[in-house]
Amino acid sequence: MKIIVVNSGSLVTVDGVRPAVVLHEVSAGYARELVLQRVTACVPSARATVVLGPNGSGKTTLLNVIAGVLAPVSGAVDRASTPAPAYVPQHSAVSDTLPMTVRDAVAMGRWARLGPWRRLSTQDKEIVDECLARLDIDGLATRKLGALSGGQRQRALVAQGLAQRSGLLLLDEPSTGLDLEAQRRIAEVLRQECAAGRTVVHTTHDLDEALRADHCLLLNAGRLVAQGAPADVLTEDTVRAVWHTSRPR
Repeated sequence: MKIIVVNSGSLVTVDGVRPAVVLHEVSAGYARELVLQRVTACVPSARATVVLGPNGSGKTTLLNVIAGVLAPVSGAVDRASTPAPAYVPQHSAVSDTLPMTVRDAVAMGRWARLGPWRRLSTQDKEIVDECLARLDIDGLATRKLGALSGGQRQRALVAQGLAQRSGLLLLDEPSTGLDLEAQRRIAEVLRQECAAGRTVVHTTHDLDEALRADHCLLLNAGRLVAQGAPADVLTEDTVRAVWHTSRPR
C-alpha cells in the first residue's frame, strides 16, 4: 500500500485499501519529555506494518499511542478496529516471579471480554488451546511462565495476544533476542493473521526483518522520516542518514 502525505498533512491511499489506523499530527511523551513530534502516518488494514528506527527514536511510544495506553499531548489517533487492540510486550518486560502457568497467561487474553473473575466458557478454552498449539507451546501449558526461556515466553505472550481475537495486533520487538525457531514460529503466525484479514504492527531495530514487512514507518529522534513499502523507505541514502551505515544486501 502506497501512502502519499500531502502538504495539508492529510493522507491519501492510492490502491483503495482502508487504513486500520491513522495518526494526525501526533505528539506524545512522558512527564515533561516529548518523544514523538507531530507524527502523521497511516497503518494499512490486513497488512504487516513495521515501526523501525534507532534506539530512542520513539518506536515503543508510537506503539503505546496506537494501543491507547498513552494519550497524545496533541493530535489525534483514529482506529477502525473493534474490539480494542491486542498489545504484546517484550518477554523481558514480564517478571520471572509471576505465579502463573503458561495456560493461565494465555487465558488472560480472554479477560478483555469476560473480566478477570469470570470462568472461561468451553469456547474460551478452545481458543486458548488453539493459540497454544499455533505457537507450538501446548506441551508447556502447565509450566510456570517465569521458568521458560526467552523464546518460549515470547511465544506465550504472542499466544495471549492472539487469544484476544482483536483485529489489530501490536507487538513490541517480538523477535529481539530469540532463537531462530522462536523467530520463525512467530513470523509464520503473524503472516497467518494478516492472511485472515487482521492488521499487525510491530516494532524492530532489525533492517532485514523490516524489509520482510508489507509497510514501514521509519522514525528518527521522534519524527517520521518516511513511510511506505519497506524497499522504498529503506533506501541506501535513507539508511545512511538515519544509522550512518549502509543498508544490508
